[in-house]
Amino acid sequence: MHLGQQSPLVDGLSLKELGDSVLVEIEPQRKGLPFLKHVEYRIVSKCFQIPVQRRYSDFEVFHSLLLQKFIYRMVPPLPPKRILKGVLNSVSDREFNDNRRRGLQRFMTLVIRHPVLAGDELVSLFLSVSSTDVQNKMREAYKRTGDEFLTSQIALHGKLNLPEDLKSQAAANREIIASIHSSFNKLRDVAERMAQRSRENSTDLLMFGKDLSELGSDTPDLPVNATMSKAWKTQRKSLVELSGEFGLLADRAAHQGSREEDEVVEKLNLLLEQLQSYKDLCDRHDSGVLLEHQRAFEKRSGPVYQSSIVQPESRLTQQENTIINMEMRSYFSLLCLHQETQMVFTHLPLVTSILGTFVHSQIQGHKEMGDVWGELHPKLKELFESTNEASSRSSSQTHTSRGQKTCAVIGPA
Repeated sequence: MHLGQQSPLVDGLSLKELGDSVLVEIEPQRKGLPFLKHVEYRIVSKCFQIPVQRRYSDFEVFHSLLLQKFIYRMVPPLPPKRILKGVLNSVSDREFNDNRRRGLQRFMTLVIRHPVLAGDELVSLFLSVSSTDVQNKMREAYKRTGDEFLTSQIALHGKLNLPEDLKSQAAANREIIASIHSSFNKLRDVAERMAQRSRENSTDLLMFGKDLSELGSDTPDLPVNATMSKAWKTQRKSLVELSGEFGLLADRAAHQGSREEDEVVEKLNLLLEQLQSYKDLCDRHDSGVLLEHQRAFEKRSGPVYQSSIVQPESRLTQQENTIINMEMRSYFSLLCLHQETQMVFTHLPLVTSILGTFVHSQIQGHKEMGDVWGELHPKLKELFESTNEASSRSSSQTHTSRGQKTCAVIGPA
């Protein structure tokens, strides 16, 4: 669905119309020379269903061309480049690559869900052309068409489609969305801390189980005459078995951390990056289009007509066309900004779905942990009972032995 094919103000856009799905994965084997190996990403779109391999540099070219062609639209940000590559170890390298993959996944998801960007030739090429010539083909496609203004059906009539109070609406909407952006940032930070705590809980439980196992395995046998030596032997064997239960608890906690990261934090990051791209669009609008508009009116009211006597007619016509073009671009930019604002508000109800996912993940995580703790309790009870029995037998045998020795010393009456 293309925005330009319906009402220019797209008040009726719904979540169901927001497009395709796409999957970004890291290829298991790095490519290139031994000392210059690079990561490649496998991308599969539900629409094209053709797996393609892309390098990060391909994403950079793709992103740059999208910004040039759709300067009046929300173009999502790319994840950052690698910094200080030489100081990364294998663990931090894996974390960096996974974080970048997640960022590229969010970037592609927002592109493919955008009603204008998704239908463009650049996106089709990026998701279907072989990796060897994708950059050249995308550049050629952009050179053929230019930016969106030159090909849009509504660009010539942007002023007619704008309500009188659109500028005041845009300012008010921008403040509202900026406030929402700030709130989502706080929610995401809290969700990240919760996921981190789940992972730390997993590490602590795993360490607790390991210490139990060492306690049951490495402690030397007590002397034969030590108090409760048989009970301790029984306990030691049980402690090794119990350490496995804590390993299971650690797995559940780690799974909970991953679930919170994938199902809650990532979805909040997706919304945040859309809101960031909206902010970037507003900044471009303020710094570029509004200045162009002002410059156009200044030229129309003064210099062009003041110097019309001494300038050739062809040059006057050229300047007039330039002014008209800048005015039309200005109005088209305002129209696009309004459309993009509508799309941001269309996405906001997704927070309800994210909240539902968050609640479900907490219920599921606590249930899984509770089940393991519940299975652990009777095993502990059984351990205590067997320990007490062993202790009682040991104490009884000790008293019997002492009684027999006493009778032997006293002798028969």
